[in-house]
Order: sequence, then C-alpha cells, then structure tokens
Amino acid sequence: MELEEATIAAPLGGKTIYWSSLIAGGVAGLVVDVVLFPIDTIKTRLQSERGFVASGGFRGVYKGLAPTAAGSAPTSALFFCTYESMKSHLRQYAAHDQLPYVHMMSAAVAEVVACLIRVPIEIVKQRRQALLHKANASSLEILYGALKKEGIRKGLYRGFGTTVMRDVPFSLIQFPLWEYFKLHWTDTTGTALTPLSVAICGAISGGIAAGLTTPLDVAKTRIMLAEQLECNRMGGMGRILRNIYRERGIRGVFAGFVPRVTWITLGGAIFFGMYDLTLRFLNANENR
Repeated sequence: MELEEATIAAPLGGKTIYWSSLIAGGVAGLVVDVVLFPIDTIKTRLQSERGFVASGGFRGVYKGLAPTAAGSAPTSALFFCTYESMKSHLRQYAAHDQLPYVHMMSAAVAEVVACLIRVPIEIVKQRRQALLHKANASSLEILYGALKKEGIRKGLYRGFGTTVMRDVPFSLIQFPLWEYFKLHWTDTTGTALTPLSVAICGAISGGIAAGLTTPLDVAKTRIMLAEQLECNRMGGMGRILRNIYRERGIRGVFAGFVPRVTWITLGGAIFFGMYDLTLRFLNANENR
C-alpha cells in the first residue's frame, strides 16, 4: 500500500495543504490543551524542584490555562503547516523506503519553528502552574517581568535550546511511528483508515515518545522554573539530569512519567483524531 493511500485525506494542492494544515492543527491543539490541562499541571508540579505539595498539589490545576489556550492554536497551526509543507516538498525527492527520513526531517524542522511561539507561552504557563508568581499576576505581567529582569534570551526564551532538545527527539519518535501505523493499519486490521484509527495511531505513538523523552522534559521544566542566578548555576541538560539523579535517583529523572504519558497518550488520540476530522471536513468542502 502506498503512503498516499494512508494519508489523512485526499491529496491536496500546495496552498490547500498549507491552509488546511494551519486550520486543522490550530483546532486540534486548542482542544487538547484545554481538555487535558489539569494533567499537564500535575506533571509540572511533580517535576518542580520545590516538590509537588509546595508547588500547589492538586489545588488550582487550571492555573496558566489562559496563556496556554491563547498560544496552543497558533503553535499547533505553525507546527502542522510546516510539517505538511515540508513533507509534501521532500516526498517528491525520496524513494518509498526513504519516507521515514522525510517524516523525521519534516517533524524536526516543524518543532524548531513552533518553539518560537511555544517557549514564551510555556514560560508563563509553567510559572503559573508551579505558583511562582502572585495569584493575581496576569500572563502579560509575567512575560513583561521575565523580559525586564532577564532579557529576551534568558527571559522570554529561557530553555529554548532545552525545549528543542526535548521536542525534536519526541517528534523524531512520534511522527515516523504515527505515519508507519497509518500506513499499515488497513493491511493489519482489514479496516479502512478513519478518524478513530488515526486517533489510535496517534495515541500509541505519542505514549511511546512521551515515556522515552520524560527525562528531557524534567530538565526543561527545571530550567524554565528557575530564577536567573539559579539557572546560570544549573548548567546544561546533562548536568541537570546528573544532579537530579544524585538527589532523587531514577524516580527523580522520570518524575511525572505517569501523568506525562497519560496526558500525551490521551492528547495524541484527541489531537490526531481532531486533526484528521478537521482536514477531512475542509477537504470535502474544497472538493464541492
């Protein structure tokens, strides 16, 4: 079975791919982030150096929802329009057995581009989730404070490199697996590819990628929650993980494993299912 037969919808032209991916990615990202936000909050508090209880425990699990909701749609939209555009462009130069590399390259580039929006949003979201600011501090006040006290690179974009180092390996695992599962779904199950089956493929691939990249997420969270002077002393990702291992062992390195895997497995199902459903809807209207 050719890959094109396992794609989300019927073949689309260049501009249609761009706009359809932009809209579908935005809708899917917004739905996932709002629905599953409490699980993400619990994961962040488990990974915080202050500890779960001191960071809020199970209280106020929707802290930081506003900046996440505002940023999730453009972040996901930017990711998917980059991913689909790159995939469409590179696929014409690749042999069939080289398609996994096309998916990996497309996902890696898309993650770096999406991080331009994602990182400032995550700075605000995680600081509110971990209760590091006054309860009445707005998202804009937190962003302005980070910019004024710490500057652009060490404030608004603190942890950019670490976020890329977490998200690129995540996508290098998730997206080739997702495409592979879709490609072989009909041959394996004897059923056609539907939004539900695309959602199942997304859930499985997301859960695997989430579990394997949890230590990278722990390091990224520590960097984003740290004050500037403390952050300067922390060092790089490898040093941070070594220190965590010395203090808390393997449980510290994989802190938040269960909520992260749960969140991304459920999120993968909702995200890719919604993405597929929205693309099919847009494609059907385009063909009328």
